[in-house]
Amino acid sequence: MSSSSTSAISYKRSHPHKRHPALSSDYLHPTAPSAEEAVSSILYNTPPNALDRAKQRHIFNCLVQNEPGVLSRVSGILAGRGFNIDSLVVAKTEVADLSRMTIVLKGESATIEQARRQLEDLVPVWAVLDYTGFKVIQRELLLIKVSTLGPEHVRTQMKSRSPNWQHVEEETEEEMSPSEALRQTHAHLKSLKELAKLFQGDIVDVSSDCVVIELSAKPDRIDSFVKLVKPFGILEAARSGMMAMPRSPIYDRYEDNDQEVQEEGSGVDASMLPPG
Repeated sequence: MSSSSTSAISYKRSHPHKRHPALSSDYLHPTAPSAEEAVSSILYNTPPNALDRAKQRHIFNCLVQNEPGVLSRVSGILAGRGFNIDSLVVAKTEVADLSRMTIVLKGESATIEQARRQLEDLVPVWAVLDYTGFKVIQRELLLIKVSTLGPEHVRTQMKSRSPNWQHVEEETEEEMSPSEALRQTHAHLKSLKELAKLFQGDIVDVSSDCVVIELSAKPDRIDSFVKLVKPFGILEAARSGMMAMPRSPIYDRYEDNDQEVQEEGSGVDASMLPPG
């Protein structure tokens, strides 16, 4: 008998096996929580409301004349009132002389309404629509370049892309063999590809040490995606700003016909109908 077997037997003798207690009936058949316990659990697991009611986010849709100087005049009015513009997108429309501005800013509703009326008083501005509280389609475009080597190599990659870069080896950085670096690069590339697929994004460029991902989604969804790819190492990112368009209502074409049928049947004598 080997020494290891003797050690195992002596351990078992010095530590006798203890039988676990039987499972209680509360574990096998848990009692249903009361209404008070259920409400307390829901309130406890509900995240706090981080929205500032005093300063609500507003979405402006400005239809302006396509001429030089309009953007500076619109932004000057908002800056004069102390508003910080979160995003501003301006581009041409299907009409040659008309441009569309989508402005996102935060502030008090009364002050925002005064700024909206002041913007409408500008000569090159056709109309200013406030989409706050309406059902709108929000989209923003993101182009983000993420490292596939790992976060520990991001600083070296960013320095190597500068024009005055000189190769200086860092003492803290561990050297990897080519095979290990290749396996790590492909593992990161696969993870980034799966993550982009979950957010319905596309990889538009692949190089030896980084990838460029394109994503079009809501601003909150883009914020979440940026947080998830940040551990890989972000080299650079560009966001277009939010674009918004109101949703169109859906009408039922059979609704009027049903009303007409009911109105026509209202003249029938009920006494002539069978019972029931």
